Amino acid sequence: MKSILEALWDTEKTYKHQMIKLTKAAGITIAEWHLLQHLVAGFDTQDKLASEMGLDNSTLSRQLKALTKKELVSMVAVGYDRRQLIYELTPAGQAALQKVDQAHQEFSELAFQVWSPEEKSMMQILLNRLDKSLRRSLD
Repeated sequence: MKSILEALWDTEKTYKHQMIKLTKAAGITIAEWHLLQHLVAGFDTQDKLASEMGLDNSTLSRQLKALTKKELVSMVAVGYDRRQLIYELTPAGQAALQKVDQAHQEFSELAFQVWSPEEKSMMQILLNRLDKSLRRSLD
């Protein structure tokens, strides 16, 4: 029998594999999907995105450039010297985000279709507790 952490690792690999398929169908990566979600949530500058997502500026810049090249994100120069950029989703970006969000929701419903609300709640509590324990052990 697998240990709890081994089972979580295997589950994460299965989940990631599925998310790669879902995002690829929309023409984006998992990282780009997360970035689109943050843009919709109002984090519209590189500084805000970097801070919120915990990414360094070079990684974030590459991701934004890729999304701009795919015409999923547009940018507008603002400020007195026009050096600050505001990013927003294009209609194509909104469509890609909606497609992946919908597919993710359907996948989630399928994965938990036989779970009771109590079981899902207990799993959430236990995973949060495990996360806190692991974070404390790293300090």
